[in-house]
Amino acid sequence: MFQRLCWSGTLTAAMGGILWSRPADTFPEDWRKIPMSKDQYLDYVKNYQLHHDDIQQLRILLHGPSGAGKSSFINSVDTVLRGRMTGRALADGIGAHSFTIEHRTFKIQKEERGTFYPFAFADIMGLENVRGVSVEDIKQVMKGHVRDGYSFNPSAAVSDKDNGYNKKPNLNDKVHVLVCVVSADTLSVMNPETMRKRREVRLAARDLGIPQLAVLTKIDAACPVVREDVRNVYKSVYIKELMEKLSAFLGIPPYCIFPVKNYHWEISPEDVSDRLILSALKQMIDFGNDFINNHM
Repeated sequence: MFQRLCWSGTLTAAMGGILWSRPADTFPEDWRKIPMSKDQYLDYVKNYQLHHDDIQQLRILLHGPSGAGKSSFINSVDTVLRGRMTGRALADGIGAHSFTIEHRTFKIQKEERGTFYPFAFADIMGLENVRGVSVEDIKQVMKGHVRDGYSFNPSAAVSDKDNGYNKKPNLNDKVHVLVCVVSADTLSVMNPETMRKRREVRLAARDLGIPQLAVLTKIDAACPVVREDVRNVYKSVYIKELMEKLSAFLGIPPYCIFPVKNYHWEISPEDVSDRLILSALKQMIDFGNDFINNHM
Protein backbone atom coordinates (compact mmCIF):
# COMPACT_ATOMS: atom_id res chain seq x y z
CA MET A 1 0.00 0.00 0.00
CA PHE A 2 2.84 2.38 0.73
CA GLN A 3 6.54 2.65 0.25
CA ARG A 4 8.91 3.00 3.22
CA LEU A 5 11.64 5.54 2.65
CA CYS A 6 13.44 5.69 5.98
CA TRP A 7 13.08 5.36 9.73
CA SER A 8 13.32 8.25 12.11
CA GLY A 9 14.21 7.81 15.77
CA THR A 10 14.00 11.43 16.76
CA LEU A 11 12.81 11.97 20.32
CA THR A 12 10.74 15.12 20.74
CA ALA A 13 9.66 16.83 23.97
CA ALA A 14 6.41 18.72 23.58
CA MET A 15 3.89 20.18 26.04
CA GLY A 16 5.12 18.06 28.92
CA GLY A 17 5.10 14.79 26.98
CA ILE A 18 7.53 12.71 24.97
CA LEU A 19 6.69 11.81 21.38
CA TRP A 20 8.64 9.48 19.10
CA SER A 21 8.38 10.48 15.47
CA ARG A 22 6.79 7.86 13.22
CA PRO A 23 8.47 5.93 10.41
CA ALA A 24 8.69 7.97 7.23
CA ASP A 25 6.04 6.14 5.19
CA THR A 26 4.70 7.41 1.88
CA PHE A 27 1.98 6.47 -0.56
CA PRO A 28 3.13 5.89 -4.15
CA GLU A 29 0.84 8.69 -5.36
CA ASP A 30 -0.39 11.94 -3.86
CA TRP A 31 -3.60 11.36 -1.91
CA ARG A 32 -4.60 14.99 -2.49
CA LYS A 33 -3.90 17.15 -5.50
CA ILE A 34 -3.22 20.87 -5.35
CA PRO A 35 -5.64 21.92 -8.10
CA MET A 36 -4.03 25.17 -9.20
CA SER A 37 -0.57 26.46 -10.04
CA LYS A 38 1.04 29.20 -7.98
CA ASP A 39 0.33 31.75 -10.72
CA GLN A 40 -3.33 30.70 -10.88
CA TYR A 41 -3.69 31.07 -7.12
CA LEU A 42 -1.99 34.45 -7.16
CA ASP A 43 -4.22 35.61 -10.00
CA TYR A 44 -7.31 34.51 -8.05
CA VAL A 45 -6.28 36.21 -4.82
CA LYS A 46 -5.00 39.40 -6.42
CA ASN A 47 -8.22 39.84 -8.40
CA TYR A 48 -10.59 38.98 -5.56
CA GLN A 49 -13.03 41.77 -4.75
CA LEU A 50 -15.82 42.26 -2.25
CA HIS A 51 -19.02 43.28 -3.98
CA HIS A 52 -20.78 44.73 -0.95
CA ASP A 53 -20.32 48.41 -0.13
CA ASP A 54 -21.03 47.81 3.57
CA ILE A 55 -18.15 45.33 3.94
CA GLN A 56 -14.66 46.82 3.97
CA GLN A 57 -12.77 43.57 4.43
CA LEU A 58 -13.32 39.86 4.82
CA ARG A 59 -12.32 39.06 8.40
CA ILE A 60 -10.40 35.84 9.07
CA LEU A 61 -9.93 34.93 12.75
CA LEU A 62 -7.00 32.65 13.61
CA HIS A 63 -7.17 30.81 16.93
CA GLY A 64 -5.05 28.17 18.61
CA PRO A 65 -2.43 27.73 21.33
CA SER A 66 0.75 29.75 21.63
CA GLY A 67 3.46 28.55 19.26
CA ALA A 68 1.02 26.93 16.83
CA GLY A 69 2.08 29.32 14.08
CA LYS A 70 -0.74 31.88 13.82
CA SER A 71 1.49 34.93 13.44
CA SER A 72 3.91 32.97 11.26
CA PHE A 73 1.05 32.05 8.94
CA ILE A 74 0.09 35.72 8.56
CA ASN A 75 3.72 36.55 7.79
CA SER A 76 3.86 33.68 5.29
CA VAL A 77 0.75 34.92 3.45
CA ASP A 78 2.27 38.40 3.38
CA THR A 79 5.51 36.92 2.03
CA VAL A 80 3.77 34.97 -0.74
CA LEU A 81 1.65 37.89 -1.93
CA ARG A 82 4.44 40.46 -1.79
CA GLY A 83 7.09 38.15 -3.23
CA ARG A 84 9.62 38.80 -0.48
CA MET A 85 10.18 37.85 3.15
CA THR A 86 8.16 39.90 5.64
CA GLY A 87 7.60 39.85 9.40
CA ARG A 88 4.81 42.27 10.30
CA ALA A 89 2.94 39.92 12.67
CA LEU A 90 5.71 39.40 15.20
CA ALA A 91 6.04 35.71 16.02
CA ASP A 92 7.40 34.17 19.21
CA GLY A 93 9.45 31.16 18.22
CA ILE A 94 10.45 29.89 21.67
CA GLY A 95 8.04 31.20 24.32
CA ALA A 96 5.69 28.89 26.18
CA HIS A 97 2.98 31.53 26.41
CA SER A 98 1.27 33.83 23.96
CA PHE A 99 3.30 36.55 22.31
CA THR A 100 0.21 38.34 20.95
CA ILE A 101 -1.59 40.15 23.79
CA GLU A 102 -3.90 42.34 21.72
CA HIS A 103 -6.71 41.75 19.29
CA ARG A 104 -4.90 42.94 16.19
CA THR A 105 -6.03 43.07 12.59
CA PHE A 106 -3.44 42.63 9.86
CA LYS A 107 -4.12 43.84 6.34
CA ILE A 108 -1.91 42.74 3.46
CA GLN A 109 -0.58 45.59 1.34
CA LYS A 110 -0.81 45.40 -2.44
CA GLU A 111 1.94 46.48 -4.80
CA GLU A 112 0.49 49.96 -5.10
CA ARG A 113 1.30 52.04 -2.04
CA GLY A 114 -1.67 52.64 0.25
CA THR A 115 -3.85 49.87 -1.20
CA PHE A 116 -4.69 46.60 0.55
CA TYR A 117 -6.26 43.26 -0.23
CA PRO A 118 -9.96 43.07 0.74
CA PHE A 119 -9.33 40.53 3.49
CA ALA A 120 -7.66 40.79 6.88
CA PHE A 121 -6.41 38.44 9.60
CA ALA A 122 -7.23 38.78 13.27
CA ASP A 123 -4.57 37.36 15.59
CA ILE A 124 -5.21 36.94 19.31
CA MET A 125 -3.67 35.28 22.35
CA GLY A 126 -3.46 31.51 22.42
CA LEU A 127 -5.63 29.00 24.29
CA GLU A 128 -3.24 28.24 27.14
CA ASN A 129 -4.70 26.80 30.33
CA VAL A 130 -4.08 29.89 32.46
CA ARG A 131 -2.62 32.86 30.62
CA GLY A 132 -4.43 32.61 27.30
CA VAL A 133 -7.53 34.40 26.07
CA SER A 134 -10.75 32.82 27.31
CA VAL A 135 -13.24 31.00 25.13
CA GLU A 136 -15.85 33.63 26.05
CA ASP A 137 -13.54 36.35 24.74
CA ILE A 138 -13.17 34.52 21.43
CA LYS A 139 -16.95 34.32 21.18
CA GLN A 140 -17.14 38.10 21.67
CA VAL A 141 -14.55 38.59 18.92
CA MET A 142 -16.55 36.40 16.53
CA LYS A 143 -19.69 38.45 17.22
CA GLY A 144 -17.82 41.67 16.44
CA HIS A 145 -17.90 43.10 19.97
CA VAL A 146 -14.10 43.46 20.35
CA ARG A 147 -12.47 46.40 18.60
CA ASP A 148 -9.07 46.25 16.98
CA GLY A 149 -6.28 46.96 19.47
CA TYR A 150 -8.15 45.67 22.52
CA SER A 151 -5.75 44.21 25.11
CA PHE A 152 -6.96 40.91 26.54
CA ASN A 153 -6.80 40.23 30.26
CA PRO A 154 -6.50 36.49 31.03
CA SER A 155 -8.02 37.05 34.47
CA ALA A 156 -11.04 39.08 33.31
CA ALA A 157 -13.37 38.49 30.37
CA VAL A 158 -14.31 41.18 27.86
CA SER A 159 -17.00 43.44 29.33
CA ASP A 160 -19.47 45.86 27.74
CA LYS A 161 -17.95 48.47 30.06
CA ASP A 162 -14.51 48.17 28.46
CA ASN A 163 -13.27 50.94 26.17
CA GLY A 164 -12.61 48.41 23.42
CA TYR A 165 -16.13 46.96 23.50
CA ASN A 166 -18.29 47.45 20.41
CA LYS A 167 -21.91 47.49 21.58
CA LYS A 168 -23.53 47.53 18.14
CA PRO A 169 -21.43 45.48 15.72
CA ASN A 170 -22.45 45.24 12.08
CA LEU A 171 -21.58 42.54 9.54
CA ASN A 172 -18.29 44.28 8.74
CA ASP A 173 -17.20 43.97 12.40
CA LYS A 174 -17.98 40.26 12.70
CA VAL A 175 -15.72 37.33 11.91
CA HIS A 176 -16.52 35.81 8.51
CA VAL A 177 -14.40 32.66 8.73
CA LEU A 178 -12.75 30.91 11.68
CA VAL A 179 -9.41 29.15 11.25
CA CYS A 180 -8.03 26.76 13.87
CA VAL A 181 -4.22 26.70 13.70
CA VAL A 182 -2.57 23.52 14.96
CA SER A 183 1.09 22.53 15.10
CA ALA A 184 1.65 19.10 13.54
CA ASP A 185 4.58 18.32 15.82
CA THR A 186 2.50 18.68 19.02
CA LEU A 187 -0.90 17.39 17.91
CA SER A 188 -0.31 13.89 19.29
CA VAL A 189 0.38 15.26 22.78
CA MET A 190 -2.18 18.06 22.78
CA ASN A 191 -3.31 19.11 26.26
CA PRO A 192 -6.88 17.80 26.86
CA GLU A 193 -8.01 21.14 28.29
CA THR A 194 -6.75 22.99 25.22
CA MET A 195 -8.57 20.54 22.97
CA ARG A 196 -11.76 21.02 25.00
CA LYS A 197 -11.51 24.78 24.51
CA ARG A 198 -11.04 24.32 20.78
CA ARG A 199 -14.19 22.23 20.56
CA GLU A 200 -16.11 24.86 22.52
CA VAL A 201 -14.95 27.58 20.13
CA ARG A 202 -15.92 25.40 17.17
CA LEU A 203 -19.42 24.86 18.54
CA ALA A 204 -19.85 28.59 19.19
CA ALA A 205 -18.81 29.35 15.60
CA ARG A 206 -21.22 26.70 14.34
CA ASP A 207 -24.08 28.29 16.27
CA LEU A 208 -23.19 31.66 14.71
CA GLY A 209 -23.09 30.11 11.24
CA ILE A 210 -19.41 30.99 10.80
CA PRO A 211 -17.60 28.63 8.39
CA GLN A 212 -14.51 26.89 9.75
CA LEU A 213 -11.34 25.29 8.56
CA ALA A 214 -8.01 24.28 10.06
CA VAL A 215 -4.38 24.88 9.16
CA LEU A 216 -1.83 22.24 10.15
CA THR A 217 1.54 23.98 10.56
CA LYS A 218 5.12 22.76 11.10
CA ILE A 219 4.60 19.73 8.87
CA ASP A 220 8.34 19.59 8.19
CA ALA A 221 9.07 19.33 11.92
CA ALA A 222 6.56 16.48 12.32
CA CYS A 223 7.42 14.37 9.28
CA PRO A 224 10.94 13.53 8.04
CA VAL A 225 9.91 12.96 4.41
CA VAL A 226 8.30 16.40 4.32
CA ARG A 227 11.37 17.89 5.95
CA GLU A 228 13.44 16.29 3.19
CA ASP A 229 11.15 17.62 0.45
CA VAL A 230 7.92 19.56 1.07
CA ARG A 231 6.56 18.14 -2.19
CA ASN A 232 6.04 14.88 -0.27
CA VAL A 233 3.34 16.41 1.93
CA TYR A 234 0.45 14.72 0.11
CA LYS A 235 2.34 11.45 -0.15
CA SER A 236 3.04 11.29 3.58
CA VAL A 237 1.12 8.62 5.49
CA TYR A 238 1.82 10.40 8.77
CA ILE A 239 0.50 13.79 7.62
CA LYS A 240 -2.67 12.11 6.39
CA GLU A 241 -3.08 10.36 9.76
CA LEU A 242 -2.57 13.67 11.60
CA MET A 243 -5.23 15.32 9.46
CA GLU A 244 -7.66 12.48 10.16
CA LYS A 245 -6.92 12.74 13.89
CA LEU A 246 -7.44 16.51 13.83
CA SER A 247 -10.69 16.04 11.93
CA ALA A 248 -11.92 13.68 14.66
CA PHE A 249 -10.81 16.05 17.45
CA LEU A 250 -12.43 19.17 16.02
CA GLY A 251 -15.29 17.81 13.96
CA ILE A 252 -13.91 19.57 10.87
CA PRO A 253 -13.98 17.44 7.68
CA PRO A 254 -10.57 16.57 6.19
CA TYR A 255 -11.22 18.62 3.05
CA CYS A 256 -11.30 21.70 5.31
CA ILE A 257 -7.85 20.95 6.78
CA PHE A 258 -4.77 22.35 5.04
CA PRO A 259 -1.18 21.37 5.86
CA VAL A 260 1.27 24.24 5.38
CA LYS A 261 4.93 24.99 5.89
CA ASN A 262 5.26 28.50 7.25
CA TYR A 263 8.38 30.44 6.41
CA HIS A 264 10.93 30.26 9.20
CA TRP A 265 14.52 29.58 8.11
CA GLU A 266 14.18 30.62 4.49
CA ILE A 267 15.35 33.95 3.12
CA SER A 268 13.30 33.82 -0.09
CA PRO A 269 9.89 32.34 -1.05
CA GLU A 270 9.65 28.78 -2.42
CA ASP A 271 7.12 27.59 -5.01
CA VAL A 272 5.74 24.48 -3.27
CA SER A 273 5.38 26.18 0.13
CA ASP A 274 3.68 29.09 -1.62
CA ARG A 275 1.12 26.80 -3.25
CA LEU A 276 0.24 25.15 0.06
CA ILE A 277 -0.25 28.54 1.71
CA LEU A 278 -2.24 29.90 -1.21
CA SER A 279 -4.53 26.86 -1.38
CA ALA A 280 -5.44 27.42 2.28
CA LEU A 281 -5.90 31.15 1.72
CA LYS A 282 -8.20 30.61 -1.27
CA GLN A 283 -10.45 28.35 0.80
CA MET A 284 -10.60 30.97 3.57
CA ILE A 285 -11.62 33.60 1.04
CA ASP A 286 -14.25 31.34 -0.55
CA PHE A 287 -15.76 30.34 2.81
CA GLY A 288 -15.77 33.90 4.12
CA ASN A 289 -17.29 35.21 0.91
CA ASP A 290 -20.09 32.63 1.18
CA PHE A 291 -20.79 33.75 4.75
CA ILE A 292 -21.03 37.41 3.73
CA ASN A 293 -23.30 36.64 0.77
CA ASN A 294 -25.60 34.58 3.01
CA HIS A 295 -25.97 37.44 5.50
CA MET A 296 -26.56 40.36 3.16
